Amino acid sequence: MSDSATEVWSESATIQERFALKNEDVLSQYTIDPYRRDVDDIPIDELDPTHPSLFEADTMWPYFERLRNEDPVHKVRDTMFGTYWCVTKYQDIVEMERNVDVFSSEQRYGGIQIGGQPYDTDAPDAQFNLPMFIMMDPPKHTEQRSVVQPMFLQRPLQSLKPMIGDRVCAILDSLPIDEEFDWVSNVSIELTAQMLATLLDVPQEDRMKLIHWSDTVQNASNPVVFDSIEEAFRELWTCHAYFSEIWEERKREKKPENNLISMLAHGEATRDMKPNELLGNLLLLIVAGNDTTRNSISGGVQFFDRYPSEREKLAENPDLVANAISEIIRFQSPVAHMARTALSDYELNGKSIKAGDRLAMWYISGNRDDEAIPDANSFQIDRDSARNHLGFGFGIHRCLGYRLAEMQLQILWEEIGKRFERIEVVGEPKYGFTNFLHAVRELPVRLHVH
Repeated sequence: MSDSATEVWSESATIQERFALKNEDVLSQYTIDPYRRDVDDIPIDELDPTHPSLFEADTMWPYFERLRNEDPVHKVRDTMFGTYWCVTKYQDIVEMERNVDVFSSEQRYGGIQIGGQPYDTDAPDAQFNLPMFIMMDPPKHTEQRSVVQPMFLQRPLQSLKPMIGDRVCAILDSLPIDEEFDWVSNVSIELTAQMLATLLDVPQEDRMKLIHWSDTVQNASNPVVFDSIEEAFRELWTCHAYFSEIWEERKREKKPENNLISMLAHGEATRDMKPNELLGNLLLLIVAGNDTTRNSISGGVQFFDRYPSEREKLAENPDLVANAISEIIRFQSPVAHMARTALSDYELNGKSIKAGDRLAMWYISGNRDDEAIPDANSFQIDRDSARNHLGFGFGIHRCLGYRLAEMQLQILWEEIGKRFERIEVVGEPKYGFTNFLHAVRELPVRLHVH
């Protein structure tokens, strides 16, 4: 790291600041040239779509298209993430999601990200072991998920609608007109941060701490951001320190209040969690409450700018907004993949999967599968069956807060339509150096009013 970077480095630096401070020498060690050769020239056996640089450059699409067409269950060997199967077709992903007895999410086998390390969840050394219910199989997954599920049912969500509307209006009304600004930090992050603080019932002035911890989770193994996994986890444990007093206060309540921490503190399956499991589930809720909505908000702005006919279609028929939200989530695919581990031998689309094999289900590819979604590479807000996408996953692990994400997006686009003729993208977006999320880090825009 350069001397100038060292001078301003601090533990409180945001992820965005860390990206900026890392010098080119550090970056060059961990990136590839995402444009270095034509995808069609790569032998199929060597085709690997998963290097984070491809996602940072948004050049992974032809890799997935070729795999869907030529080798939809594709074994990738000896990569930076190890050896694993790339599953790229919609129906194959659905088949895996349905077979939870065969394809495990358990952390002790490697968890839900390719390259994930297996951890014994009962081991005494829990420093880098953060159990969370998304990395559990039934019955424990079901027991813990059901504790917080009532928060995301239709009736309690409807009570949040007026507050979401007020916040959306306040954010949009504060934006500069006919002046360039970053949509991600001013709108996408701000709206989701406010909602996270509400769901957890913590002070709004602390909302950006939640965003920082969410970004830290996603970048914990990213050498462009952190020099070591130990450095990342030191920051993650500050999250536990922040919530430990709140946790004890909520446990002393006579009955749980209507917030996620109170529900966890009183839930039979969660009230006696060890510190690392409490931290794991808190981070899960923070990340899940942030990334899907945040990146879909940013993606929607890009798509309506790129497809002006769809923007005009929505302006002429605002009743299409709910359908448009589903299409935005499909087209963005904010969670790029989830990984599983085979617990027994299984044949998937003609390939012999062996017990112990790791597999990556590429939602971002399945959502562009023409066999399941006609003309999948086009953005169509009046698409039939638009809700039949993999943007929220599928099966027992489907995103717990999908209704809340849809509600926030719908209210946002309803209010955008009332105020602005166009949100013009005036520069190249910057994407995250990650293959787990399809993440938009920066999006320069200019607003045009009616």
